[in-house]
Amino acid sequence: MASSPRKAKAVKAATIDSDDKYCLKKPLTRGEKVCAFVERYCLAPEGDHIGKPIKLEPFQRKFILEIYDNPVGTHSAYLSIARKNGKTALIAAILLAHLVGPEAVQNSQIVSGAQSKEQAAVVFELARKMIEMSPILSKLVRIQPSGKRLIGLARNVLYRALSAEGKTAHGLSPILAILDEVGQIVGPTDKFVSAITSAQGAYSNPLLIAISTQAPTDADLFSTWIDAQQNAPDPRVVCHVYAAPDDCKLDDPKAWAAANPALGIFRSLADVAKQCKQAIDMPANEPEFRNLILNQRVEAVSPFVPRSIWEANNGAPGDAKGLKVWAGLDLSSVNDLTALEGVDESGGVHSAFWLPANGLAEKSRKDKVPYDLWAKQGWLNTTPGSAIEYEFVAEYLRGFFDRHDVQALGFDRYNMKFLKPWLIKAGFTDAELEKFIDFGQGTASMTPALRELEVKLLNKSLRHGGHPILNMCSANAKVIGDSGARKFDKARTRGRIDGMVALAMAVGVMPTAAAEDKGSIDDYLADEVSE
Repeated sequence: MASSPRKAKAVKAATIDSDDKYCLKKPLTRGEKVCAFVERYCLAPEGDHIGKPIKLEPFQRKFILEIYDNPVGTHSAYLSIARKNGKTALIAAILLAHLVGPEAVQNSQIVSGAQSKEQAAVVFELARKMIEMSPILSKLVRIQPSGKRLIGLARNVLYRALSAEGKTAHGLSPILAILDEVGQIVGPTDKFVSAITSAQGAYSNPLLIAISTQAPTDADLFSTWIDAQQNAPDPRVVCHVYAAPDDCKLDDPKAWAAANPALGIFRSLADVAKQCKQAIDMPANEPEFRNLILNQRVEAVSPFVPRSIWEANNGAPGDAKGLKVWAGLDLSSVNDLTALEGVDESGGVHSAFWLPANGLAEKSRKDKVPYDLWAKQGWLNTTPGSAIEYEFVAEYLRGFFDRHDVQALGFDRYNMKFLKPWLIKAGFTDAELEKFIDFGQGTASMTPALRELEVKLLNKSLRHGGHPILNMCSANAKVIGDSGARKFDKARTRGRIDGMVALAMAVGVMPTAAAEDKGSIDDYLADEVSE
């Protein structure tokens, strides 16, 4: 069938050779051939422009050209954009270029992969619609709906839509693999992706394309790919990321445009504005808006404090000398972060953090947090050695008490018995030690503390000054339970939250919080219980 004159002519048109009648004055590059194929043979499968020839937008054309016209060749290509920017349709068009277009290779296999069967089916269905709507493509492709397969008849190319829920990723040798929504993968590794990428080893020049919104955290697979390319560029990797700045306002049109290159074209401006209003009116919607619409690395699970509310309390704390202050101290063990937060009577928040000096650069790389830079800038205190030296914490607390009228200091009982001798050595009197309040980390103490902290933040009653370490802790902090019984959810926390724990304790020991389960440091040390 493919050898008949009529079929041969159609195949030639589909491959767009350099001497094709459309290649006017000079031969086309590989990338230009792919672009020409998409725009001449692929029709919009749905939406307002259904049935009309696809016109590639500049960001799509740039991505394709950099993949196929790379002088050293491309083995991996990443495109990260916000949702509803034609991501899946672009995947379908590219795979058709490899199925019956200029990139078709005799007897080869191509696959698209998604985490769910439903998403995998979407890619297949869009490609199928493009084929059925084109008089030329429909003669060149055999569609097998039951197996989500397409067969390019001219060169016997097999395409399969795979999902992580299936068991079909093994036993293949795809020359092209396109991963859809790889940003949904949690963690740095994935068996499904590994099975696909390892299967490409049969070819000397395979191509992996990943198109997705950003993953929620730096530790997730898609983030590690993007960061690796940005930190140590590989000339054979193409990486395009369209994302709003981390510190942008929700209603900033420039931020919308940065993450949505198709905004106002086939990405509805009215829809983005509508979702923005919902995120502003209902703070619980903010994380999803930032992740899916602004393409930022934000977990869809709501943090304890939405970013917009936190930023609304970004004023300078001011000088608290002589003012009444309530404080919270979250002591670490060995080499973790220790945090002190003080809240003065005017709402100023005064922060101090400690880490061991030894291994600071390594810890920065491991946690993907610039501890070493923060130490140089004065945001982070370091203690000698590889473990927290409580002597230095005690000395700082001595100065803190001298400068401020400290009313109470809530502490987590863990490791407090190791700090008390240094407090005494630093000159703390019995009356001052009475101000140290054992503050439980369970719901009994944390529920009223979290409630009061929320009220202060919503009323813009605090001024934290944008301390970068406290900002990090705020972004990481999540709570578990309902409004009647809540505490910090450390099980779902990926990063450090010590500063927010200390801040909650500081607010919790204020008279208005009426926190429960308090006692003096001596009461605790005299009757310590195991937990």
